[in-house]
Amino acid sequence: MNYNNTYIDWGKVDEIISSANKIFLTTHENPDGDGLGSEVALYHHLNEVGKEVKIINCSPTPDMYDFLNTNSCIETYDENKHSEWVKNSDLAIVFDVGDFERTRSLKDVIYSNNIPVMNIDHHPHPDNHGFSYNIVDIKSAATGCMVRSYLKEARDKPLTKEICEGIYVAVMTDTGCFRHSNTDTYCHSIAIECLDKGVNTNFIYQKIYENSSKTRVSVLGEMISNIGYDLDGKFAWSIVTDNMMNKYHATKNDLDGFADFIRSIRGVEVALIIYEVDLNSCRINFRSKGTFTVNNIAKSFGGGGHAFASGAVINKSLDEAKEMIINTTKNMILEQRKNYK
Repeated sequence: MNYNNTYIDWGKVDEIISSANKIFLTTHENPDGDGLGSEVALYHHLNEVGKEVKIINCSPTPDMYDFLNTNSCIETYDENKHSEWVKNSDLAIVFDVGDFERTRSLKDVIYSNNIPVMNIDHHPHPDNHGFSYNIVDIKSAATGCMVRSYLKEARDKPLTKEICEGIYVAVMTDTGCFRHSNTDTYCHSIAIECLDKGVNTNFIYQKIYENSSKTRVSVLGEMISNIGYDLDGKFAWSIVTDNMMNKYHATKNDLDGFADFIRSIRGVEVALIIYEVDLNSCRINFRSKGTFTVNNIAKSFGGGGHAFASGAVINKSLDEAKEMIINTTKNMILEQRKNYK
């Protein structure tokens, strides 16, 4: 089954999921709201219909999403604890992954045990995606929207509040609280449905967006002080170094939303953050307000993503990579601007 940005027959998808009895759910490393919300929503559905199901991720859950972890349903992979359970699974379902490699060690576990794997995602995937069943809709605002579409087919009963909480988190976070250009009427209909089921949207917003640690604020302050502007202020960029991270004892979870902050500056059309991962690699995140696409820029560095939100990892030191990344980005923005005239 390969619904790679083609019409998705959710009935056929349900036949595969329903035929499995032991299912494990996962998402990409450093999980975000869309991946976590999607797997939590489907977990509660599968648990309700009597499946043996676990959520097992390769990375710990960020603190801001702890409220989703009802009865400790979200687990972090531990070979000693999980290997026997996983190898006897009938099906693995991966959400919002973008690239199968982003499940890290779990990809090897899935392959070594010959577990059929289903991908449910709104990121583009190549033909050699590596999944047994590839369910992709790049027009979907969030993977959580796709989960809602599946549940319309799979459920006879109304959605529960727990399922709705997962879907709401997925859709809210991947639409920037329903502000981004990917927000459509389906997103708003999902929000209305979740409100009707009693989801406390104010509580969720506060947990995710009004819960910054002092560490995060300290790193954010240094990042802001380092912002550089090019192309008459249309392109803005900044850097988060390993020294900054160590200075404040920060983790990756403290860095969420930095590129979005730069994009929010008046006049900025494209935002770039360069994160120093270690002495030999950097991670880059792009955000665009919509005039320029950035997934093509990320792709030039071996990455990818959405048209207006993308990233990549570059296997060079920060000193080696910085100028190259900034100049390449400027040139590709200028090329797009030339084509628009």
